[in-house]
Amino acid sequence: MSYPAYPDYAAARWPEVGQIPTGWEARRLKFAATCNDEALPETTDPDFEMAYVDISSVSLVNGITNVENQTFEKAPSRARRMVRHGDTIISTVRTYLKAIAPVESPPENMIVSTGFAVIRPLEVIDSGFLGYALQSTAFIDAVVAHSTGVGYPAINPTTLVGLPVSYPEDKKEQQHIAAFLDWKTGQIDALIAKKQALMDKLKEKRLAVITQTVTKGLNPTAPLRDSGVTWLGLVPEQWEIKPVKFLTRIVRGQFSHRPRNDPAFYNGEYPFIQTGDIARAGKYVTTYSQTLNERGLSVSRQFPSGTLVMTIAANIGDMAIIQFPACFPDSIVGFIPEPDIDLNFLYYMFVAMKQRLMMTAVLNTQLNLNIDRIASIEAIAPPAKEQKAIVEYLDKTEARIQLLMAKAESAIAHLTEYRTALITAATTGQIDVRQVIIPASTRQLLEEYLSVQRPDDMMMSLP
Repeated sequence: MSYPAYPDYAAARWPEVGQIPTGWEARRLKFAATCNDEALPETTDPDFEMAYVDISSVSLVNGITNVENQTFEKAPSRARRMVRHGDTIISTVRTYLKAIAPVESPPENMIVSTGFAVIRPLEVIDSGFLGYALQSTAFIDAVVAHSTGVGYPAINPTTLVGLPVSYPEDKKEQQHIAAFLDWKTGQIDALIAKKQALMDKLKEKRLAVITQTVTKGLNPTAPLRDSGVTWLGLVPEQWEIKPVKFLTRIVRGQFSHRPRNDPAFYNGEYPFIQTGDIARAGKYVTTYSQTLNERGLSVSRQFPSGTLVMTIAANIGDMAIIQFPACFPDSIVGFIPEPDIDLNFLYYMFVAMKQRLMMTAVLNTQLNLNIDRIASIEAIAPPAKEQKAIVEYLDKTEARIQLLMAKAESAIAHLTEYRTALITAATTGQIDVRQVIIPASTRQLLEEYLSVQRPDDMMMSLP
């Protein structure tokens, strides 16, 4: 189903807004809303308990995803902005993250970071409509365009409220648009949640298959014995149990210069793997985001292709195999298997072992994995022939699961894109939804979504 345009349009007073429907207004945000009205004073009781929201806890699609309960005394100094129902919070730092969310029925003690601008609607605009308008591509693009700084782009709140927004002069029309978007985005979000649930089940299935195969082998009739190791349980009688340090050589990454972001060491010909490269990889690291030059190489260390790498800081426990010689920092550790251990078997074993690895993590300023503790974990060493058979089986299983996950990810991406496009079209007057009757079924939404996609788009039927 497509929606009609408005009968008549006229140029807005602000050229960057373009054409808006007759009966709509375009104004700077500061004339439709206030910004940062309330903040906790420094005289706040140290024992005041707050429900704190940081920038990392907000996303454009999911809204506020996490709240931390803290006292004023122990909370970070940026925990100051007070919010009310109907406000919208917009991140003014790292604006590329698009951390924007309406605030709906918050607890009285909800406090957000000073990295947010808290936008509160005036009488001329409905809070629901404004919340959606501030999530539109038009407004987000304007925020990003007016941000300054490369590595840490930010926008001044004064600049932010100087950006234009458009809206119907009739507040009832604003409310109808907001209700329309509540209905439509609710249906889209339900479809996204189903695809996300499918992905979660696939991840669980993947881990279960890998763990079962790595610890029990492929012969269901093989006699088993108690390994005496909790994470291994019963294992085939002929398999050896050895600490990790006897299965692989463990090498820690090295990059000794400070500060780490000094450009004098980068932009050369030597791949430099970082934790984010591993987090984004599948089984293999095939791309890298930075390179070192000769000077960078002189304070680092290059590891051979075929090294299994694992993050031991930041997102701990992420792992993959590098397929080219590469350097990496000390937040990454490399494993070079002994001659009788298959590299790919080692990878699958560490996947199965991840929960056990997490139990060895130590907390300093952040969670870290300790190399000596990793080295002492009891692991499994099947005969070489069985290692090869296990790898072949798991590679095939992995390919099937990754294909299903890729289809689900693609479906989520298409739905998310459609969600944003619909919000933008409705809040900028590109479509006229005044005659739309609310509600309708989820099935209707799906049919509508499919009608604007290629016929061969994958995996878009309801489960």
